[in-house]
Amino acid sequence: MQHSTSVLRSHPLKPSAIDVITACVAACADCAVACAACADACLAEEKVAELRECIRLNLDCADVCAATGSVVARLTRPHRTPMGVLLRACIEACRTCGDMCESHAGMHAHCKACAESCRACEKACAALLDVMP
Repeated sequence: MQHSTSVLRSHPLKPSAIDVITACVAACADCAVACAACADACLAEEKVAELRECIRLNLDCADVCAATGSVVARLTRPHRTPMGVLLRACIEACRTCGDMCESHAGMHAHCKACAESCRACEKACAALLDVMP
């Protein structure tokens, strides 16, 4: 079990959707790292100029996922409107980045793995959005 999951599960408020929350936080953290690593791998490719848009989307998605995971992990008195906006932004960032990486997946294994992480994060954020009160 990840340390962040242990901390979330030991929170005194014990929200009813803790499994969905911890899955979202973990997916956001994983996607942030995957996207940053994919951007770095794209920079090391021979035809880096062809990957500029992918790199930009990777970096944007990494930042959005990191911010979303951090906000979702704050269990004390979350505000529905900003949380919903952030989750929807993360879903869109993951969808856009995932689409771009999927278009390169046949040529670059790092793009394939990144696209898979984006899809998982997109689903985890949507699941949390669905159970928000």
